[in-house]
Amino acid sequence: MALSAGTRRTVACVLVGLGAALLVAALMIPTYTVSKVAKTPLDLEITTIAENQKGEDSLVLDSKSLTTGDGPAVVNKDVPLISQRFVTVEEPSDANDMTLQAGQTLRRTDVQGDTGLLTATIDRVTISRTTGMPVDTEPNGSIAVTVNKDGSVMEPVQHTGLGYRFPIGTEQKTYPYFDINVRKSFDANFIEETEINSMKVYHFQMTAPVTSTWDVVQAPANRLTLPASKWGVTDVPADTPVTMTRYYTNVRDLWVEPQTGTVIKGGESIHLFYARSADKPEVTALKSHIVFDESTVESQISIAKENIDKLSLFGRIVPIVFGILGVIAVLAGLFLGLRGGSAPAHASPRGRRPTPAPTAAPDDTPTTRWGADDAPTTQFPRGDYDAPTEQIDIDKRP
Repeated sequence: MALSAGTRRTVACVLVGLGAALLVAALMIPTYTVSKVAKTPLDLEITTIAENQKGEDSLVLDSKSLTTGDGPAVVNKDVPLISQRFVTVEEPSDANDMTLQAGQTLRRTDVQGDTGLLTATIDRVTISRTTGMPVDTEPNGSIAVTVNKDGSVMEPVQHTGLGYRFPIGTEQKTYPYFDINVRKSFDANFIEETEINSMKVYHFQMTAPVTSTWDVVQAPANRLTLPASKWGVTDVPADTPVTMTRYYTNVRDLWVEPQTGTVIKGGESIHLFYARSADKPEVTALKSHIVFDESTVESQISIAKENIDKLSLFGRIVPIVFGILGVIAVLAGLFLGLRGGSAPAHASPRGRRPTPAPTAAPDDTPTTRWGADDAPTTQFPRGDYDAPTEQIDIDKRP
């Protein structure tokens, strides 16, 4: 059924308005909506597992040998190690910031029970959900320094760099990265762009210089005084007390998916040692190269892909669809509006009958016919002449 001119104009206006709204939405979504979506999710829950690399040094000091026996301390070789970290979101967290808690353990798997536990830490930090950087409030985090029967004892610690996430839209540049062992940030330098299992990643590397752990936390294990023989020191008498400090250094590698800031793969070359001087290691406490296992890498890739899809939906797919629909609606509205503005040439004004087509003009020439009494009669064409209402017989006499 054809629409009236008024209805066409109304529909045209609606289509143009709808199309304009869709075009505005297509422009606004990438700048406004994506900024709301491009944040670390509050339901984040990540478990990572790292293992020592086969064929490389994996040395661990046998702590019992420091206090028992007459010989020097024993350093075990080719020790299988596993590092586990569980990251969750805790309060306070809101639309802009989130608090992450990471519990991490390092244990040797060739020893059963608690004796295999080498280190255990609990780290909490409140970060920006967009940049991954710690918030400016003090303190913005804490670290568990001891564990006893009553649980963890958290010590306030001001965090100053990235820790568990890189920024949304990671760039090829240097970022500060926080090392919880020395509680300082060091430069994580961009090394290269590469791929892991067909996913583009940025490789960063951070080096923590040799640092006295005693200067960080004055725990008993960080500075020990033992006989020279126990340390294996031969430049002094065997029973001479020798005090050594535990030092720490680390080279950390991070492979980051740039769109989401997800750490796809991580590795640490840790070296803990006892020495009387930082530049001369004497007794190794721990030395190993620990890297995410393949299952962890695949899990991190899945997390990154899920967030990439979400960013792509609001940053590209939805704006394109809205833009196409908007253009179609505007063009349809303009076409309908212009078409409805002029009436067809054969249309007639409402309430008037169409004028009939003109007929040929009648022939005005009179014709002669013979009547029944053989008297000629003359007839004129009907044309525009009025027919007589009465005939008069002129031959009739009174």
